[in-house]
Amino acid sequence: MKYGIVAFPSKKLQDLANTYRKRYDSHYTKITPHITLKEAFDADEIEIQKISKEIASIANNFAPLKIHASRISSFFPTTNVIFFRIEPTDQLKNLHQELQSRINIGKPKHVFIPHITIAQDLTETEHDDIFGQLRMIGINEQETIDRIHLLYQLEDGSWTTYETYRLTGDE
Repeated sequence: MKYGIVAFPSKKLQDLANTYRKRYDSHYTKITPHITLKEAFDADEIEIQKISKEIASIANNFAPLKIHASRISSFFPTTNVIFFRIEPTDQLKNLHQELQSRINIGKPKHVFIPHITIAQDLTETEHDDIFGQLRMIGINEQETIDRIHLLYQLEDGSWTTYETYRLTGDE
């Protein structure tokens, strides 16, 4: 089965992302707006029990995440993905690195750039048009996230929560 580790922003930030996602994101119905902390990986039931305990241990060492969605950005020309950029704090980078090293399944496909996707699977023309419009609107939202989530993928391609972990540490 396929799993992933994410942080969900507040309902306010999710609603804002969804105003764009419902028009521009082909995965809108598959997953809630999120920050990916560990990309999708495969694991069986025995492995996921160990992984879940490892995530719980990691979550006990990290304080709630302070995030700042500071601007609208894009992965163009690599892909036509538009996103809310989340400023990469040391805390966020450290959490990502800890998850990567202690749950050493699957190599990351991309460099860790904290973000919330708002548009994807666009043509180049659509990307240029939409990106230009959204950059003028901009974003400036700050908040604290006190939980991370282990998700699994259903047969229809949608994602749902396997387990939730409170961030209760000092870091």
